[in-house]
Amino acid sequence: MSKLEFFSRPLVAFDPYNKDHRRYYAEFLEYGGWGKCPVRFICPDDTGSDLTVMIKNHLVQFYIDREFGGGKLAKERSDDLKKSADEMYKEAGRLRKEAAALLKPRRP
Repeated sequence: MSKLEFFSRPLVAFDPYNKDHRRYYAEFLEYGGWGKCPVRFICPDDTGSDLTVMIKNHLVQFYIDREFGGGKLAKERSDDLKKSADEMYKEAGRLRKEAAALLKPRRP
């Protein structure tokens, strides 16, 4: 495992129900970059957009659900998003292990 990989920020899926994630995005807007963010957000391939657009769409949905009484639907959506985020995180870990295995020197 490389040192850069060891010291890198952890990968997480953006969850609008997580106050810290919303704060990280607010700091991104304030400072114009992700330099002060302690995590790296995962952007699923099926979104068809970049990370900031995906986060903005999730936040719009979050605030609409909150203002207009998403209640059970919002909680179910959050649970679904959490499950998919967990799956993506596991996939990222598996890919990281495969990449580390490929970098190991092979014995002749």
